[in-house]
Amino acid sequence: MKFDASLWVDDLRLAPETARAAEDLGFDALWTSDVAHNPLFPLVLAAEHTERIQLGTAILVAFARSPMDVAYQAWDLAKLSNGRFMLGLGTQVSAHIERRFGMDWRTPADAHLREYIAALRAIWQSWQTGERLNHRGDFYKLTLMTPFFNPGPIDHPQIPIYTAGVNERMCRLAGEVSDGFHAHPFHTRRYLQEVVIPAIENGAKSAGRSRGDVQVSSAIFVATGADQAQFDAALAAVRQQVSFYASTPDYAAVMDLHGWSGVREELSSLAGRKEWASMPGLITDEMVDQFAIVCPPQQLASRIREKYAGILDRVTLYIPFDPKHKALWRLLLQR
Repeated sequence: MKFDASLWVDDLRLAPETARAAEDLGFDALWTSDVAHNPLFPLVLAAEHTERIQLGTAILVAFARSPMDVAYQAWDLAKLSNGRFMLGLGTQVSAHIERRFGMDWRTPADAHLREYIAALRAIWQSWQTGERLNHRGDFYKLTLMTPFFNPGPIDHPQIPIYTAGVNERMCRLAGEVSDGFHAHPFHTRRYLQEVVIPAIENGAKSAGRSRGDVQVSSAIFVATGADQAQFDAALAAVRQQVSFYASTPDYAAVMDLHGWSGVREELSSLAGRKEWASMPGLITDEMVDQFAIVCPPQQLASRIREKYAGILDRVTLYIPFDPKHKALWRLLLQR
């Protein structure tokens, strides 16, 4: 199992120092997220100031960007990092694509993402080999690539593509076409075992592949702390985050699997009325135990392995990596 870290900096000037610290401590990869900042900018700085650690997006919102635009950015990052870059793609939900990014939501989303990946690989193949670009699909037509716009071949053209999702169709898609899968942090061990992994395996089998062809990665919720105040704050943050995700209709399958549909409906109602402060109180201790690892820092590494061995190939704590908390990270990285 690989232990990765979340590279989340509000000030890009902190990215080089943070990335170097993560590499020095022994993390296997750094992942950025497409939330309040562009996820690729910190990786450019991280690639420049590190040598070993892998770098990736978890995730980049695909449907907010042209595949050609993403192809250029990924190609440059793969070259700059000497092949350490991993492109993680996600769909987001329709409300964000339409109302935040101002783009059209096109269905079915899994078919759209499948073609997006095919388009990326066609573009990269054209650049690497010089062959004509000729991608014609239901969502994209990409047939123009003159020498002036072709960046040319690179040493590491096989850029790993991770896709993300919660529901079965996206998990199956990962098995069919992806190099890796970002499981959503809003998960339980049971949901991973009964829904996510079987869907990936089914997709892989249909494409003549195996489960081993897809690296399964996930950020995970943890509640820990050096003292009671830190522990209480971490636990409160977990309840808040779980309540937010549980209120989202797109993630209903996770709650429903455990028989918590009534709580999910109540949370959705509270979210609709913007009663955010009332939502964490509906997350019971049983739910916390299912969605998060709650333990002292000294037990964190062993508890992660106990919960996820044989299920996840790589794990990332949901909390951002901060070099100031080296003691916690060293405990996590106990091999």
